[in-house]
Amino acid sequence: MTKIKLCGLSKPCDIEAANALQPEYIGFVFAPKSKRYVSMEQAAALKKRLDSTIKAVGVFVNENPETTAAYLEAGIIDIVQLHGGESKSYIRQLRSLTDKPLIQAFRIDTKQDIETANESSADYVLLDSGDGGTGTTFEWHLLKKISRPYFLAGGLTIYNAENAVRTLTPYAVDVSSGIETDGHKDRNKMTAFVNAVRSVDSTAARI
Repeated sequence: MTKIKLCGLSKPCDIEAANALQPEYIGFVFAPKSKRYVSMEQAAALKKRLDSTIKAVGVFVNENPETTAAYLEAGIIDIVQLHGGESKSYIRQLRSLTDKPLIQAFRIDTKQDIETANESSADYVLLDSGDGGTGTTFEWHLLKKISRPYFLAGGLTIYNAENAVRTLTPYAVDVSSGIETDGHKDRNKMTAFVNAVRSVDSTAARI
């Protein structure tokens, strides 16, 4: 079954919608320059409202490893997503501070980007376009060279999610701007996106 990550949640109503829809993951963005940024205190309050079966992912951009680890140890998040230019040595340093899972994000423009993602020492990789949250897709044909399970991100919407899952069979899909209206999470779009992804799984189960 394709797993789902609803990213960039920032309000109690976003969490309520997620609890009803039951994605495997939700995401909090801790990059100050992002319009979806939430503080440590905001995320802590939101996490208390989150269904315990849903994993909270913290998105960081070139953050100090000790700071990142502190969010994990405080129980505010369950998984770290590295969305900057974090190096192999950064990951080693972070692993010395925590044993929680790590996701490393990669901007995919060329075949070489895929090879770099294949070599990542993170537990999971996320393949994106641009710097994240841009609402644009990348050239999916490049994914023929990926040799490990991955989160598919970048330009996913209620209109292309079903085709993406059916065609690419990613480990998980990650959506943020594709479930928003006027810069805010839209419960109807969140529901439609989850239903689109799960319709592929339910069809496959009947075959």
